[in-house]
Amino acid sequence: MRIPVELSRILICEHTGAQMIELRELDPICGQARWFPIVIGTIEALAIRDGATETEHARPQTHELLISTINALGATLISISINSLEHGTFYATLDLIDRTGESVEVDARPSDAIALAVLDGADIFVEDSVLELAGMGMIDENER
Repeated sequence: MRIPVELSRILICEHTGAQMIELRELDPICGQARWFPIVIGTIEALAIRDGATETEHARPQTHELLISTINALGATLISISINSLEHGTFYATLDLIDRTGESVEVDARPSDAIALAVLDGADIFVEDSVLELAGMGMIDENER
């Protein structure tokens, strides 16, 4: 089952190369949201930050270019899904609707998929099994 999540934190440390994002369950059961971190590259972290802060650039950056290309081809990014966690590596897909109305899944790194979702306002989902494997615990939504 796909669980809706949100980007809840971006940690950027340009000197050490230790970038991380945190995804948190949107509709937790009994007020206890599950969350987990994903370590990502600097370029992807900056793209996610720029998307989250709606930073505009004079020329399209790589992730902006991909969104423009998807749209120019008549497709729409509906959501992204983090589908599995295997040997410490997360796997994701872009969930698109093409110009004929057909659903298309495109394999993607989670960091790139999240950058595209943040830039385009698409929903982010995580398979429940991934949350179970990667989850760091519960956050009481009343204390956040």
